[in-house]
Amino acid sequence: MMFQFARDFLLWCAIFNYVVLLAWFAAFVFAHPWMRKLHGRWFHFSDERFDSIHYTGMAVYKIGILLFNVAPYLALCVLGSRIG
Repeated sequence: MMFQFARDFLLWCAIFNYVVLLAWFAAFVFAHPWMRKLHGRWFHFSDERFDSIHYTGMAVYKIGILLFNVAPYLALCVLGSRIG
């Protein structure tokens, strides 16, 4: 029972995190000028630097999802198929 809960929990965490990542990407694509203006109030960097920071952040977030949600979920799926 706990095994199934952990597997389901990791699956829903991965889904939630991918929704957050897609929302971040959508905001970046469709509200880029607004985001640039908002962040420009606090930080002063070029458009290229702003874009690279966001793309790097999205890449790191995606790697985190893969390492901490998807990989353990797949490991539990493989382990569960061997157990029973």
